[in-house]
Amino acid sequence: MALIQYLTRIQFDSGAITMLADELKLLGASRPLVVTDKGIVAAGLLAAVLARSGLPQDTAIFDGTPENPTEAAAIEAVACYKAAGCDSIVALGGGSAIDLGKAVSLLATHGGPLQQYAAILGGLDRITADKPAVIAVPTTAGTGSEVGRAALLTLEDGRKLGFISPHMIPNVAICDPDLTLGLPPYLTAATGMDAITHCIETFLSPRFNPVADAIALDGLARAARWLEPATRDGTNAQARQEMMMAALQGGLTFQKGLGAVHSLSHPLGGLKSVRLHHGTLNAVLLPAVLRYNAVGSEEKYARLRAALGLSPDADLAVEMAALSRRLGLPATLSQMGVTADCFETVAQHAVKDHSTASNPRPVSAPDFVRILQQSM
Repeated sequence: MALIQYLTRIQFDSGAITMLADELKLLGASRPLVVTDKGIVAAGLLAAVLARSGLPQDTAIFDGTPENPTEAAAIEAVACYKAAGCDSIVALGGGSAIDLGKAVSLLATHGGPLQQYAAILGGLDRITADKPAVIAVPTTAGTGSEVGRAALLTLEDGRKLGFISPHMIPNVAICDPDLTLGLPPYLTAATGMDAITHCIETFLSPRFNPVADAIALDGLARAARWLEPATRDGTNAQARQEMMMAALQGGLTFQKGLGAVHSLSHPLGGLKSVRLHHGTLNAVLLPAVLRYNAVGSEEKYARLRAALGLSPDADLAVEMAALSRRLGLPATLSQMGVTADCFETVAQHAVKDHSTASNPRPVSAPDFVRILQQSM
């Protein structure tokens, strides 16, 4: 039997942010904590959202989201939530702020420690519906976290773990492409490659969900058509809208699970020795993983080529690497500052990552090491 459920309430349109206060009222909430980061504040996006959304100017704000969300930041934000007497969360930003907002909602009503709710530690059944409402407002087009059932956080011991449950899906996603108009070219490219990777990996997952497959292929075609125009001209409203939809579609397909790209990008993103952007990591790792997964995936690879508008004999790994080069992204892990001395540890974490179970081909720790070596 296949369980297919889609998924949450989504407001999608230019100017959709004006519906935020009304959506909170529908949820019976009136005192949200806005979880965001200092970059969003500095860019003027927080002020713009407060001005256009109907939220009061004295709304409680937590702007301490780190580039990769952490357990420590979640605990700090929960303290802010409780001190301000909040009853809901508005997560404003990219995937980091949205994932942190989900974690705040979890810890606001679920006792610590956080690690007990991690998927690989049996945490799914410990996460209940007894959580304050979350409204996700993405300001990038890539992560799909606004409709995703997972939050990725780095624990104090350095492990980057997934906290997964249907109860982690935001109650509402407000997707306003206007909020991405000022996104710099590099972040547009990197987050866009995150969306592309989501669509590819979920489509390749062996789990049965034809609805998700169709969404993934449409999202991939949309991103392949519009990512480069959005990167070249950040004011291109149509390109911004199409990329936000592609990112949303990538998130809607998470129900199938991801694959080896994310199995590796999660522990790499948790490294303390170097700061690594998630979408950029996915772009660098994708070609080697596509080469690895080609065995036994011939039919699905043919459908991916068709969605991308490629010839039947095109090499997907070569094409994805070429797209990253055109976008100005790094080609190798070494260019990002990664050194080979972490490979064994990263590979061991990747084997245990929740995304590994849905990779189309079994992957061992030595396989992961070889993929890392090929990505250097």
